[in-house]
Amino acid sequence: MLKIAFHPIYKHPLPEGHRFPMLKYDLLPKQLMHEGTCSTDNFFEPEIPNDKYILAVHDPEYFYDLLNINIPPKEARKIGFPLTEDLVQRERIIADGTMKGCEFALEHGVAMNIAGGTHHAYTDRGEAFCMLNDQAIGARYLQAKNLAKKIVIVDLDVHQGNGTAQIFQNDASVFTFSMHGAGNYPFKKEKSDLDISLEKGTGDATYLALLKKTLPELISAEKPDFIFYLCGVDVLASDKLGTLALTAEGCRERDEFVLETCYKLEIPVQCSMGGGYSPDIKTIVDAHANTFRAAKDIYF
Repeated sequence: MLKIAFHPIYKHPLPEGHRFPMLKYDLLPKQLMHEGTCSTDNFFEPEIPNDKYILAVHDPEYFYDLLNINIPPKEARKIGFPLTEDLVQRERIIADGTMKGCEFALEHGVAMNIAGGTHHAYTDRGEAFCMLNDQAIGARYLQAKNLAKKIVIVDLDVHQGNGTAQIFQNDASVFTFSMHGAGNYPFKKEKSDLDISLEKGTGDATYLALLKKTLPELISAEKPDFIFYLCGVDVLASDKLGTLALTAEGCRERDEFVLETCYKLEIPVQCSMGGGYSPDIKTIVDAHANTFRAAKDIYF
């Protein structure tokens, strides 16, 4: 059964006019149930996790400053959300959804998190709507429990996974792959194990050809026993914060290819949704829903 992490806290109240589309976390599970892709049985509710797994990734001083809402104003502005206890609790619960998703992926082949993909969170700071790096925490969780030795993180959000790259920069056990817009935030990129920077306006044909060549070669070379997939839909041409030009069909084909590759090679995969900032919320929700549709069709 496809297992999906979701908690009502995912939809966090923001000031009116805020550019982050928090509503998608409420609409996406409703859409999946309305169309019959999922039922209530597919969803599980994550909790506040054991902090030791978070502290395996994040600097204790930074983490406790987060918990106490004691982040310096300049650093807090980089995060982009008004900091509250509920917001930090939300971030911890998202991380637990990804960690528990790892267990479900080992059991069923694939697992999903309605939120997550917080790849701009560094060891010692947050930025760009990210405070705790959920997939990095998931990777350390797997390793701590001896459930995986070699891990690959496939980050196909339009923005480079700079925090993830920094966290694992000296760690050969976790291979970081980021394919992103060259002209997108972050403007100072970190060094992933493999970065593919795409020119403005890159469309379906070029994007998919590169991905279909690169991913199998990467997996063949690295031989991972677990994959994290960050499947941001901010690669769409309609996205307000992206510079690429994928169609909804191209984005769906991207997801199908990644998931089919993991399925055929029998490598468990955990998926976190990442970004999506198209002006019409329906565009965002449908593009994210395609990822879940693909997972159900391929695995179940």
